[in-house]
Amino acid sequence: MITMMDAEVTIMSQKGQVVIPQTLRKQLDLTPKTKLLIYKKDNLLILKKLEIPDIVKEFDEIFAMMDKKNLKLSEAEIQQEIDAVRAAKRQR
Repeated sequence: MITMMDAEVTIMSQKGQVVIPQTLRKQLDLTPKTKLLIYKKDNLLILKKLEIPDIVKEFDEIFAMMDKKNLKLSEAEIQQEIDAVRAAKRQR
């Protein structure tokens, strides 16, 4: 449960810019150029760090699995594997 003790105060600039307090940036590993999603519900704004998958890492994992199993897959089968890995990651 979030309480007022968890709240931090920031001020919006004339350009609509808001500074995220340093403690929160460190906790969430927010660095310059980090992409954030923003949601609005009534008078509430919610920021969420956008997690962009590392495509190269995903391919390396898939090819390592293929090598381990000595598999030869078609392009369509590779795409199915990619989709399955992404679906599994979304469920975590």
